[in-house]
Amino acid sequence: MRIAIIGAGHLGYIIAEFLSNEQYDVVVVDSGESKLDAIRDALDVLTIHADGTSPSFMRDEDMKGTDIVVAVTAIDEVNIIACILAKKNGIPHTIARIRDPKFLAEPPSYIRENFDIDLLLSPELITAREINRILMTPSALNVEDFAEGKVRLMETKLGPRSPLLHIPLKDLRLPQSVLIAMIFRDHRMIIPHGNDVLLPLDNVYFLGNPETVAELPQNVGAANYQHRIRRALIIGAGRTGQILAPMLEEQGISVKVIDNDRDHCRLVASRLKKGIVLYGDGTDIDLLKQEGVEDADIVICITSDERLNMMMALLAKHLGARQTIVRVVRTEYVALMQQVGVDIVLATRLLAAGEVLSFVRSGSIERVSLLEGACVQAAEIIASCRKALRSTDAA
Repeated sequence: MRIAIIGAGHLGYIIAEFLSNEQYDVVVVDSGESKLDAIRDALDVLTIHADGTSPSFMRDEDMKGTDIVVAVTAIDEVNIIACILAKKNGIPHTIARIRDPKFLAEPPSYIRENFDIDLLLSPELITAREINRILMTPSALNVEDFAEGKVRLMETKLGPRSPLLHIPLKDLRLPQSVLIAMIFRDHRMIIPHGNDVLLPLDNVYFLGNPETVAELPQNVGAANYQHRIRRALIIGAGRTGQILAPMLEEQGISVKVIDNDRDHCRLVASRLKKGIVLYGDGTDIDLLKQEGVEDADIVICITSDERLNMMMALLAKHLGARQTIVRVVRTEYVALMQQVGVDIVLATRLLAAGEVLSFVRSGSIERVSLLEGACVQAAEIIASCRKALRSTDAA
């Protein structure tokens, strides 16, 4: 399968990296030569210096046989035009990165019929939904749903008093509908076997019925367990914050938002019914104390500056915040931020790359989630009655 990625920025790079590692035939197109040089030096892909919205380019010899166009430039209109031209030139499938809320609000069928886009890719919307899903399961570090929401994979960190510690897994009494799918210890993945035991501060992935899984953190002694999230402080009112704040408010969470951009503040305030929006600096200690950061159940740092996000999360922890979430762009920051004390780190572009992988693999594979900084993939696979799944396939 040949996949053409139009746009060689951070998102295009990550998608190209994953698809190349999966042995797909990848073409990366961009009008910036320096971006292509970086990709050419690091990845085994074909790079083309060209305008991806040029009608003549879509008829180029290098585009013949392309199965999917993934348009992920920073400009919505460019991505839309690239997808329309791709379909007009016989390329069967298209994916477009879109940021404009007006497009995101439309049903997929409308976008497909009118703009020739099969999948809308919004890293900001994906991130907001992921944060919302995690917060609906107290003390979860990650939550992924499969089988149309019938199966849930939930990650939590075990505390030192967990009743599950030092007992062979074969002797544990878990709810009937729940399995331990994976253990992550000292940056190492462990596929659990009956004689394995759980240790304090292990990151454990439980798989099972969503309702039962949601109750597990309280029963298994999760580290820093807290009941339902009631108060959230969001630092950053950019695109992700504008989506997330009203989303959390709809779940009954009391929301405060801080941002140093007046326009962002006005926009997110217009979307809230009861939430409070403050124009200010998220690193201002006096402001954080004044707004009761120590009373927040969760502090969510989602500005466009990932280093600033880390600093604000650590500052919030120092001032008494119970839990922190940080959004990053660079995947290499995930492990670093976890080591210095950030509770939950979400790599926006990894979440988006997982959506692309799910689309590319569609058929027998319904969904792909990238876990632990993309060190692990969780996939939902439709088992065929003609093909047995070997243990080596699952690994």
